[in-house]
Amino acid sequence: MSMVHVVAIITAKPGLRDEILEAFRANVPKVHAEDGCIDYGATIDTEGVGSLQTRFGDDTFVVVEKWESLAALKAHAAAPHMAAYGAKTKDLIASRVIHVLSPA
Repeated sequence: MSMVHVVAIITAKPGLRDEILEAFRANVPKVHAEDGCIDYGATIDTEGVGSLQTRFGDDTFVVVEKWESLAALKAHAAAPHMAAYGAKTKDLIASRVIHVLSPA
């Protein structure tokens, strides 16, 4: 199977985005060490863009990921450090939407 991309839109409960991002950043080195991880990082709205963009807002961040295969992504989702991250942040999250995409 070919490479897959993931766009995960995470919205924190009001005012808690930085707390989730702190836990996310602590987990990133473990994710980067996983087999098949090409790219994995959190992004937030760029300031000063104006009407060129549609903002996600102050409570939302977007995780942009690239994996060598769907199998690598599934292994990532089942990794113990992801379960620990999920348990640590579950009460801080208002919503989470995950899109798994293939190159067109």
